[in-house]
Amino acid sequence: MTKTMAGLSAAAAVLACGAVVSASPAAASGVPAGTAALPKCPLVFGHGGYPEGANGWAKDQVRQPNNLRGVDNQKAWGADGVEADVQLTREGTKAVMWHNNNTTTSGLTGGQQKITDIWWANGAGNLSSRRIDRGPYKGEQVYSLRQWLDHVRSQGLIALLEIKPETKSILSDSRYAAKAWKEISDPIAERQGWQRIMVYSTDSWIQGELAKRHPTLLKGAAARWTDSVRWNEPVPSWSGNVSQWAAVLAHAPQSVMTNYTREYRAWLRGRCQ
Repeated sequence: MTKTMAGLSAAAAVLACGAVVSASPAAASGVPAGTAALPKCPLVFGHGGYPEGANGWAKDQVRQPNNLRGVDNQKAWGADGVEADVQLTREGTKAVMWHNNNTTTSGLTGGQQKITDIWWANGAGNLSSRRIDRGPYKGEQVYSLRQWLDHVRSQGLIALLEIKPETKSILSDSRYAAKAWKEISDPIAERQGWQRIMVYSTDSWIQGELAKRHPTLLKGAAARWTDSVRWNEPVPSWSGNVSQWAAVLAHAPQSVMTNYTREYRAWLRGRCQ
C-alpha cells in the first residue's frame, strides 16, 4: 500500500494496522490542557504496514486490511475508513484484494506464482483456494472486490481503493481491457449511490483512466499520509510518529491515513473534537 499520496479531488473530502506497543499514545508529549476551540478531528483511514526495502515481501506479515478480519480490526481500533489494494487475476477475469509488491502469492499457501498468472477459481493453485500463511490474519482467504466492498459497508466504513500499478499490463492490453475494467468499475458503480468509495492509483496511466471512469470518486487530497516511521517487521514503535502527527494535524486535514490506527486515535484525544 502506498505511503505518500496527495493531490487528486475535493469530492473525496466528505469524507493506519500496527501492533500494540508500550506507553499510552494519549500521554505522549502531553495532552493539551482544556478543550476550548479545539479543531475538528480528521477522519482516520487505516492502512496496513508493508516492510520497506527490496525484500519487503519476505518479512511481510500481511497486516493489510484486504481481508475481513483486517477490516474488522480497523473498525475496532477507531478507523473511519480503510485503504486496500485491488489486483487482477489472469486475463483480468477477477478483481481481488491483495497486496504484494512483487504481485505474487507470497504470504499465501501453495506455490508462489504471479497473481496475474493464475485464475480465481479454476485450475490447480487457484487464488480462491489459498489462505494467508503468516501473521495476524493467518488462515484468512483472498476476497473479491465485491465481497470486500460489501463487508466494508456492513462495518460502516469508507472504502479507499488503490488500483495497483501491476494491473496496468492487463488493463492496457486490448485483448483483456474491457473485461478487466468491468471487473473493477462495475462493483464501484453498482454501489456508488449508497456506499462511500474513493479510488486512486500511483500509476499515472491508471490514474488517468480512473479520472475518466470515476471522476467524482478520486481520492484527491483526502486521507493525507500522517506517519513518519518507516514500517518494518517487527513493528516499530508508534512514538516516532508524534512530531509528524502534530505537524499534519496543525494543517487541520479533513482525513488522514496511518499504519497505527489504534495509537493515532488515542493520541488524538484532547487535541481535537
